[in-house]
Amino acid sequence: MIDIFLRTLPFFAIIGLGYWAGRSRFFSEEATAYLTKFVFFFALSAMIFRFAANLPLSEVFNGRLVLGYLCGTAVVYGIATAVAFLRGLDVPTASIEAQCAVIGNVGFLGLPMLSLLFGEAAIGPVMLVLTTDLVVFSSLIVMLINGGRDGRLKLSTLRLMGLGLLRNPMIVSIVLGMTWSALSLPVPDPMNQFLTILGGAATPGALFAIGASLAGKSAERVQVAGWLSASKLVLHPAFVALAVLVLFPIDRFSASVVIAAAALPVAGNVYMLAQHYGVAPHRASAAILFSTVASILTVPMVIAWVSAP
Repeated sequence: MIDIFLRTLPFFAIIGLGYWAGRSRFFSEEATAYLTKFVFFFALSAMIFRFAANLPLSEVFNGRLVLGYLCGTAVVYGIATAVAFLRGLDVPTASIEAQCAVIGNVGFLGLPMLSLLFGEAAIGPVMLVLTTDLVVFSSLIVMLINGGRDGRLKLSTLRLMGLGLLRNPMIVSIVLGMTWSALSLPVPDPMNQFLTILGGAATPGALFAIGASLAGKSAERVQVAGWLSASKLVLHPAFVALAVLVLFPIDRFSASVVIAAAALPVAGNVYMLAQHYGVAPHRASAAILFSTVASILTVPMVIAWVSAP
């Protein structure tokens, strides 16, 4: 446990450095927004494409892994939604809370951290988790918010979902990389070096951007944020573990990576969606802040558990 904590500590230290920069105004909100954009569209996309293009497709896709992760995540999504309805919340607000309970920071934090902690063999499972989150649950929240407001699902909502996926550089990078791998095309050395250099900026840039963005997050609705953080950090990895170890068992290494990915704190894009639609942005903001701080201890605990012989 101590060894895992010390290995994850540098990642959270960079997040802390970014938080200080944002809190002290050394890094303005505008600077944070541009850094996030650089990481999202360039550095992280280069890292993902290089990983996907250099991996044999057979080592990336695992149907049982996707099914297990999807089922475990769906259970927690349902629990969070049911709790929200019992509290009298409407469909859009309940969907934001459910999103907080299951969508972790797999792209900005998980991919760089887990690939270093578990080795490059972890990249395939992490990309499958990321793809499932982006394709299934990012589409689902758009459907629920728009459907909840309009009372029915419109064709324009489906079009919005499709455009959202096509414009997401993570999805585009994964698809292009897997296509490159499936065609067995060699990656030329200059191209590989370019992607390596650019992708190398993803880890420190993403972690620093997470911290700087946390500086602007509020701590309102403490009880709700505590419940959503517990759902994300405890319930989500627990039910995913049940799914990939018992219901749809996969190899131990892949299961360990998927469970660790499920233990990550709430992703920043949940707040972006909440703010965009004007639905409970403050509780999403607080859940991100609380879960990220708590994950300094909970993530090493989960990784230590799944890494135990």
